Formats: sequence, C-alpha cells, structure tokens
Amino acid sequence: MIIDAHTHLFPPEFIRDRAALAARDRWFGLTHGDGGGPRPARLATAEELVASLDAAGIDGAAVCGWPWRDGGLCRAHNDYLLDAARRFPDRLRALAIVAPRDGAAAVAEAARCLAAGAAGLGELNADAQGFDLAEPAPLAALAALLREWGRPLLLHASEPLGHDYPGKGTATPDRLLRFLLAYPDLRVVAAHWGGGLPFYELMPEVAAAARNLWYDSAASTYLYRFDVFPRVAATIGPGRILWGTDFPLLRQAPFLRRTRESGLDSAALAAILGDNARRLYWHDTAPSGARVVP
Repeated sequence: MIIDAHTHLFPPEFIRDRAALAARDRWFGLTHGDGGGPRPARLATAEELVASLDAAGIDGAAVCGWPWRDGGLCRAHNDYLLDAARRFPDRLRALAIVAPRDGAAAVAEAARCLAAGAAGLGELNADAQGFDLAEPAPLAALAALLREWGRPLLLHASEPLGHDYPGKGTATPDRLLRFLLAYPDLRVVAAHWGGGLPFYELMPEVAAAARNLWYDSAASTYLYRFDVFPRVAATIGPGRILWGTDFPLLRQAPFLRRTRESGLDSAALAAILGDNARRLYWHDTAPSGARVVP
C-alpha cells in the first residue's frame, strides 16, 4: 500500500476566492497570492487529488487544509476535508486544522472533527498562526485531546540554514525539540524532514526526546537531494519516516519514481511508502473513553 502522507486540498469556492483569501490571510497571501501570475501556486480539489493518485499508482493520501488564523475558515475547510474523506473512504484520511490562538474554541473544533472521523490535526504552522513552538503551553489542551484519541499532530517545520523561500518560517529544530520535551507522550509528525532534526538524533538526548516523532518528506525536491531518504533511514531507522509529497505543490508520480531510485532497500521502501502512514493515520473507530465534546 502506497500512501502520500502530506497533501493539501481546497474547497472549490476557496479556489474561486483565492485573491480574497490572499488578502485576508497573510500567510496564504505570502505563499499563494500570486493571483494568476505566470506560474501561480497550484490549488487542488479532492477529485483532482484522486485522479493524481490513480495516475501515479498511489493507494491513498492524508489530506490537510491550510493553517488559517481565522477559526471560521478552519471550520469551513474542515467540513470540506471530512466530506472528501467520506466520499472517498478507501483513499483519503482527513487531518483537521484549527487556529490555536482561539483557545477553547480550537479545542471544540478539534473534538468535533475527531468525532467526525479526522485522523489527526495538522498541518499547524507557528508562523502562519501566531504561536511559538518554543512556548508550547498554549497548545496543552489540544495535546491532551489528541492523546485521549491516540491521534497525531502534524507540524510545519523549517531549516535554520539554506536558501529562503516563501513560507519557510522559523519552526526550526530547536523550537520543535522544546515542543517535544513539553509533550513527550504526544505523537507528532514534523513536516519537511523536521527542518533537519533527524540528523541531530545522533545525539542520544535528542533521540530520546524524539521517540514519538515521525518525519514526513513533503517538498523534498525543493529542500534536499533525494539521498536524504536512505541517509535519514540509516540514522533513525525507516519506521518513523512518512512518504509525503506536498501535493499539489509537487507532482506525485515523479516524486514516487525518485524515491524508489533513492537507494532504499525493499523493506525500507515498504515502510516509508505506506506501512508507517497506514499505522499512523488509518483509523476506523474512536478509542474507548475519548472525549467527543471538551
């Protein structure tokens, strides 16, 4: 089973209202506000994702929305993702988005979505949504809810070095590590190879703090050579790596081909391309005792 563990979908009305949303949300404007320029950043619907999965020979995908600051936009986006997962139950798992600065309202929205079938929360983005991973206390209630449900939290992460790009942000490995130390029992996925954090797992104390951390490979083409796959697998083992493309930012078929050619052995490929994501995201029932309403 091959699963793309990091994709983004948008409701058709959001795509139509792209310019208005870019004006309303600073981070969306930064990354998607080119408004029909020569090469505008792509946005995709659920149907377009499923067509891409079929064309690339991919079985399923975890689908994210966008890290809006506005809780109303989060709720509308969640409704679309949950509906997409219901319409394509064998192919898609939804990750809900909340605005952490909304406090109790964010927890209530997370509980609503988990009860409706969301496989977790994410992709939360500290820079986009106005919180700091190095000051993790404001996310305590969300972390507690996710622990009760046994669901993961997907976080945007970025590199402290290298080239700049729209949306890079400041969610660097040092800040991510502070968050992990605050919530050691929470299952966390760090997008974009955790901004390089897996290489610091050669330090025993970092490896201990990261024991419940997974890394996804979203946007690898823009960040690293593709031998990042076997190098990280050799450092931390293949069991905590999730194959993700960041579709529609990147096309799935060539990303899959380059991953298969990266130097991973067959057992590591099976784990990274699907087995790990299936264990993490493919849930059918709520755990006993999980809160439905906070």
